[in-house]
Amino acid sequence: MSTVENAKQVADTPLSKTDRKVDPETVTISGYAVDQLYDPAKVKTQTPNGEPDPRIGNPGQYPFTRGIHETMYRGRLWTMRQFAGFGSADDTNKRFKYLLENAKHGKAQTGLSTAFDLPTLMGRDSDDPLSAGEVGRCGVAVCTIDDMHRLYAEIPIDQVTVSQTINGPAAVIWAMYLAMARERDMDWANLGGTLQNDILKEFHSQNEFIYPPEASTKLVVDTIEFATKHTPRWNSVSISGYHIREAGSTAVQELAFTLRDGMEYVEWAQKRGLDVDEFAPRLSFFFNSHNEFFEEICKLRAARRIWSKVMKERYGAKNERSWLMRTHVQTAGCSLTEQQPLNNIVRVAYQAMAGVLGGCQSLHTDSMDETLGLPTETAVRVALRTQQILAHETGVHRTVDPLGGSWYVEALTDQMEKDAWKIIEEVDDMGGVVEGIHKGYFRRSIAEASYRFGQEMEAGDRIIVGVNAYTDGNEAHDVEILQIAHDVEVAQCDRLEKFKKDRDEEKVKRAMENIRLVARGEGKNVDPVDGDFYREAARGLAEDNVMPALIDAAHAKCTLGEMVQAMADVYGRYTGGPEW
Repeated sequence: MSTVENAKQVADTPLSKTDRKVDPETVTISGYAVDQLYDPAKVKTQTPNGEPDPRIGNPGQYPFTRGIHETMYRGRLWTMRQFAGFGSADDTNKRFKYLLENAKHGKAQTGLSTAFDLPTLMGRDSDDPLSAGEVGRCGVAVCTIDDMHRLYAEIPIDQVTVSQTINGPAAVIWAMYLAMARERDMDWANLGGTLQNDILKEFHSQNEFIYPPEASTKLVVDTIEFATKHTPRWNSVSISGYHIREAGSTAVQELAFTLRDGMEYVEWAQKRGLDVDEFAPRLSFFFNSHNEFFEEICKLRAARRIWSKVMKERYGAKNERSWLMRTHVQTAGCSLTEQQPLNNIVRVAYQAMAGVLGGCQSLHTDSMDETLGLPTETAVRVALRTQQILAHETGVHRTVDPLGGSWYVEALTDQMEKDAWKIIEEVDDMGGVVEGIHKGYFRRSIAEASYRFGQEMEAGDRIIVGVNAYTDGNEAHDVEILQIAHDVEVAQCDRLEKFKKDRDEEKVKRAMENIRLVARGEGKNVDPVDGDFYREAARGLAEDNVMPALIDAAHAKCTLGEMVQAMADVYGRYTGGPEW
């Protein structure tokens, strides 16, 4: 039986007490049967004249299997991007400064990655009754442009790249960020960073959506269009497989679903009338790096190959930069264990190495205590040091694609590419990603994969050290846990109350109505608070592009929740289809 046939049999066969057991020694987490030995007979790595096979190619050349840059880490190390966000904007600002101070050295590039609390992620202000008990708990609370000023106070955001992990209200948060930068007299052209803004994966896996899929995707296209006109160094969407994998997908599902989501955004942007070569170079990706070491490496190699082919052949991109798949990688939060949490340091280290050997452009390493609570400063420092040890002590940066040409790596890369294409074609046949969401396809597929892995782990077929094997020492652990005091919520709500009292309510009402007008496609009827700015920002954009109205509203001191609701008045709120 071939590898793919064996993989399909494993993937399609539900496990029960009477079914055969999976042998973790010979079958990967995604269900790939691994041969005992790989040799030239199993995979072609060279042409008859000794040149690299075209599917593999050379680094920095189409189809970019071996990396998107010719010199990769010899020329510049990956960006070490540490996730931070908790409590108030002031608390997180201190953590940002701590991370920047601890990351200074050599060729390493450092970026900030902002985690927002659950109310912010859902587009609700801290004083919303549904926010009670959650303010500042799993990230930073941001409700206003003043919060945004405090969050990035004394940080040179025109010199440090900033990533923002926000999706449902991404356009609003980004509008506040741009308004804040404008009030600091910073040229938007100098701002570098990434807005996660991948709403499609929210419907697949994470549930932090606000509007229906169609309106949600339209808002992503608004940000893509606005970034194309005004922020040339900003990635307007980070197409994210990470959360799909965290929800329980296989590596191949993560690969296929992520790339097909990216294709959906490209198609919607082209329908808007955007030239693919104007926006595609600023699309970026975000993948998980899980426990199956070689799968994770091959997943990234296959992803670059598929994306370059899609952009060149399906969407007609002519600019070589449009073919590049630039990606951020984060180690797998779902693989971290509460039992024996110090083991997580080891897991994170080899997951990080897989991301680097796979050719990522930036990397986040999880802290070992994240299953217990928000990471402490000590745990964050260990996570950052893990990357620095990898960069400066292991030598992995010295040559490009060091595993390229490995018969096993090339065979697995080929197989993952082939299987990902099958899934992409299946989504194509059902009419695309939005149609697949309405049909429940993605959720059902991920749930089945997650259930299968859970059964394997419960049966002991998949060993998780410290969880279902080697449990000696689980009786207690002495790990400090970061606690968020209730005072944070009280202080945030007090600040929000004062913010509302000190603003011009007439300007707020006008700005809110402008958002509704633009969302309805009646942009010609707006009466902006800052007319000169609005006209310049809106020039060349679609009439229903809400970004200029949102930035104008941020300057007018509208809150996050107010702006989100203004759009909900037009788009409605989504609770899921009947199959959910």
